[in-house]
Amino acid sequence: MIFKETNNKDLPIIILLHGGGLSNWALENIVKELKTEFHVVTPIIDGHGEDGHEQFVTISDSAQKLLTYIDEHCNGKVYAIAGLSIGAQIVTEVLSMREDIADYAIIESALVYSIKGIEAITKPLFNLSYGLIKKRWFAKIQAKELCISNDMFEYYYEDSLKMTKQSLINITISNGNYNLKSSIKNTKSKVLVIVGDKERNIMKKSAKRLNEEISGSRMYIAKNMKHGELSMRYPEKYIEIMNNLFEQ
Repeated sequence: MIFKETNNKDLPIIILLHGGGLSNWALENIVKELKTEFHVVTPIIDGHGEDGHEQFVTISDSAQKLLTYIDEHCNGKVYAIAGLSIGAQIVTEVLSMREDIADYAIIESALVYSIKGIEAITKPLFNLSYGLIKKRWFAKIQAKELCISNDMFEYYYEDSLKMTKQSLINITISNGNYNLKSSIKNTKSKVLVIVGDKERNIMKKSAKRLNEEISGSRMYIAKNMKHGELSMRYPEKYIEIMNNLFEQ
């Protein structure tokens, strides 16, 4: 896991985690707005982008690496931590592992129910289809599904070429097998759960469960938006919602 940081380390620390198949470039517009008031850290999750050579193992492995970074570079606690999709699952795992890790947390589009049979279908599927990620036409279809804007497509395509088949398999299985820990109830962070109202039912169900399990948490349903669309396409709205959380 590679950690990218803005310059002023004396400001309150916010950690932002990108979604699966993305990298720190996906958070660029949010970072630009936040960096005057916060020290922003954007980890590159194992297997992605510049860290494509490092094989992704599991969500819990990534969460432990993030905790180690926070302990070694942030005195064991940050002002806020936020993530999208698999990044949100890592945030959820970190909150479950350390109750006082952050004052605030944002969990956007995190799956917390396991998908039956995910392991049985994933490896054969990618054995057959892995070569497609090297095709621009296929990458454009995927980019549309991931709500990647046209100006970010080249970043996405170049990074998709770096991801190994084993990392892709491990990411898919870890994402589909993730189960919410009961210890999430112990978190002292003020939490905002975000889900798009055009997401799959299992994602809406996951958001509802997170909201119910985390005492005092809020849930924001992004109207007419798909998976990850809020932070990917509407960074100003995302920051407005984030600032509202910080006013709690």
